[in-house]
Amino acid sequence: MKKPRKPFMYLAAFGLAVTGVVGLARRQQAEPDSEVTAKPTKLTWDERLRAEAGDFTILLGEDPDKIGYALMRINNRWHDATAVMLLETLRFAPNGAAARGSLELLRRRLGVDHGTDLDAWYRHVWSLPEPTYKGYAQFKADFYGGIVDESFQEYFSEDRRSTIRLDEVRWGGVKRNGIPPLDRPAMLSADEADYLDDQDVVFGITGGGRAKAYPKRILAWHEMIKDSIAGEPITGVYCTLCGAVIIYKSTAGEIEFDFGTSGFLYRSNKLMFDESTKSLWSSLTGKPVIGPLAGNGLRLDTLPVVTTTWGQWKRRHPETLVLSLETGHKRDYGEGVAYRDYFASPDVMFAVPKLDERLAAKAEVLIVRDRAAQDRPKAIAIDFLKKNPVHHETIGDRNVVMVTDRSGATRVYDAGGKKFRSAEDGELLDESEARWIAEESGLSKADGGSAESLQRLPAHRAFWFAWSSQHPETELVR
Repeated sequence: MKKPRKPFMYLAAFGLAVTGVVGLARRQQAEPDSEVTAKPTKLTWDERLRAEAGDFTILLGEDPDKIGYALMRINNRWHDATAVMLLETLRFAPNGAAARGSLELLRRRLGVDHGTDLDAWYRHVWSLPEPTYKGYAQFKADFYGGIVDESFQEYFSEDRRSTIRLDEVRWGGVKRNGIPPLDRPAMLSADEADYLDDQDVVFGITGGGRAKAYPKRILAWHEMIKDSIAGEPITGVYCTLCGAVIIYKSTAGEIEFDFGTSGFLYRSNKLMFDESTKSLWSSLTGKPVIGPLAGNGLRLDTLPVVTTTWGQWKRRHPETLVLSLETGHKRDYGEGVAYRDYFASPDVMFAVPKLDERLAAKAEVLIVRDRAAQDRPKAIAIDFLKKNPVHHETIGDRNVVMVTDRSGATRVYDAGGKKFRSAEDGELLDESEARWIAEESGLSKADGGSAESLQRLPAHRAFWFAWSSQHPETELVR
């Protein structure tokens, strides 16, 4: 791996004095011998990158003259990644003269005016061809490595592969593992978990005769849990911004990966990183997208998880284990405390290139993660499933049945060519009037002395905007 360059400087002080592109020519005339007008000097590639990084650093300083000359040099050096580099800089200097000068430069260069709406500027940049400038990756490494966290330099460099647009990778506002994962956390029995009310939301998994519940009120503060079920190492990822809890097997390609929270997002989706290669992985797809592992065909396998209430889960699994409040971190683990404002708002926090208006942005959908359906994804609206508690659907080449209980929890099964309808007490009847029970392990025949069962399939919820922005070809059932 390429050795990271030393951060160019640590930055602060955003109260900038008045300046901008307007008036730069006047200063240039007053100082004709400045480097802005001097005959260009031949620079090595590394020297050019350092000089460019230095100019963007100056935009975060306090000297109005230096800011003016930096903007002039940025203008003279303009390339297809300059616009997004200015936008990333504006994240740290949203007001003042450098911001006004940067926005004026964007207006002149791009021929549009989005005022101070940075999300609109981002969407415009993303509508253009992907930047090809080779130095952009190193800028990203040095810029965020210098301002936020030196370890960020390990994510980006010119020689690290990427299967997604690098200009759509945005900093999420925290350092590496700034939202701390829970690693082999303490668990309680159901009887010991007196901090939970029956209506509290939990994410439930089973395996090998064991059941575990991860309460939303805890997991929302940590967004990742490294645990095991039936001896299988698992990584549970809660992307709070995209409303998705996904349970992955931690092993792919016969390698067990140790994951963490990178601090970066792609289309509002949390990017994980693995400790061994520092590759960035999409938590929504389970694939490495930046770094040595990107594009090599690796994909994490998903396990079934259900979003339900503590009361319903405990009734079905009285022997369940559940997370303890003793996490080793000081947080307010009250129900609904974490991300309260975000969940209550219809707005997204980080812009995506385009919102699919077939549903509201944060409407919940169910995604079946069957491998046969990965090229033909389908999303089913949760509101639709609540009105249709037994619903048959074709996912890829597989006929499935989706069973939604009174708590709103949905489990998905291979229908095995059968047609089901609901019966009393949450049971199902097939065409022959045989009774079936929807269990965590599968759909089991309840009478006739047969041990027949049908496979449970992995599925999870997500906000519509988050899923559709990464899978615009998704078929929607609503």
